[in-house]
Amino acid sequence: MTKYIVSGYIGFDNFGDEAIQKVLTEKLKKEGAEKITLISSNPSKTSRLYNVESCGMLGFIKPMVESDVLISGGGSLLQDVTSLKSLIYYLGVIYTAFLFNKKVEIFAQGIGPINSKIGQFFTKFALKQADKISVRDEKSQKLLKQWGIESELVNDPILDLDLKSKNKQGKIGVQLREFKDLNEDFMVDLAEVIKNRFYDKEISLISLQDAYDVKILEKFKKILADIGVTNVKIKKNLNVNDVIEEILDLEFLIAMRFHACVIGAKAGIDTICINYDPKVESLAQRFNLKLINLSDNVKEIFKSSI
Repeated sequence: MTKYIVSGYIGFDNFGDEAIQKVLTEKLKKEGAEKITLISSNPSKTSRLYNVESCGMLGFIKPMVESDVLISGGGSLLQDVTSLKSLIYYLGVIYTAFLFNKKVEIFAQGIGPINSKIGQFFTKFALKQADKISVRDEKSQKLLKQWGIESELVNDPILDLDLKSKNKQGKIGVQLREFKDLNEDFMVDLAEVIKNRFYDKEISLISLQDAYDVKILEKFKKILADIGVTNVKIKKNLNVNDVIEEILDLEFLIAMRFHACVIGAKAGIDTICINYDPKVESLAQRFNLKLINLSDNVKEIFKSSI
C-alpha cells in the first residue's frame, strides 16, 4: 500500500482546483492508498472536505518524509505568469521530494508559460527527474517535447466526474467571473435576455471563487434589479461539493468559467458557454455546447440558441 502527499492550489476556495483534488483523492482511495496528505492553505477545512490528512503550505517536510509518492497537480502550478514566487514554491516541494528520495508524479498539469531563465532551468531539471508526467493540453505536451521530455496527454480530471442532472425545473444558473473584456453593455444585454426568456424562473448567480466572482455577480444582480428582475440569489461561500449540487439543481446554465461549463456538460444540463478563453471554446466544440463570444450581439445569439 502506498502513502501519497499531494501538492496543488489547495485550500484557496477555487472550484476548479478543488474539484481536481476531489477527483484525485477519490481515485487514490479506490486504488487502495494507505494514506493521503494534501498540502493546503486551509488544512482543517481540506481534511473535512476530502476526509484525508492535510498539512500547511510550509509544513510538508514531516508528511513528505512519511510518504512514498509526491503528486504535483493538477492545474497550472509550473508557470511564472502569476508570479515567480509561486513557481519557486511548487518546484521547492518537488525538489524536497527528490531530496528524500520519493517518487514524483506530475499530474494533469498545464505547463508554462515560464518566462524567466532560472524558472525554465529548474523546471526542466525537475521534470527530467520525475517518474511520471501527464499534461492536460497539447500546448504543454509540445513544450515538454521541445525540452526532450516525454509526457502523457490526459483529459482535465474533472471530465472524469460521473454526474447526472436532478432534472429540476424553474431554476436558471448564471456564472460570471472578472475579466477585462466582460463589459457592462454585454451584461445589460444578457440581463434583458434573462428577463425576457426566464421571467418566471429563479435566478442563481453562482460563485466558483469568491475573491474573483462575487463582485461581478453583485454588479450583475444590480443590473437585473434595475430592469425588474428580483428573484435573484447570489450563491457564495460554497465548497466544491456545494457548487456541484448547485449546478446539478439547474434547468439551464449560462457559464463563463471552464469548470462550470464542464459540470453542466457532464450532467447533461442545457448549457451556454461564455467564451473568454480558448479552453472554453474547445470544450463547447467537444460537447456541442452553445457558445457566446464577449463581442457577440447577445440578443441575436440567444434568438437562435434557446
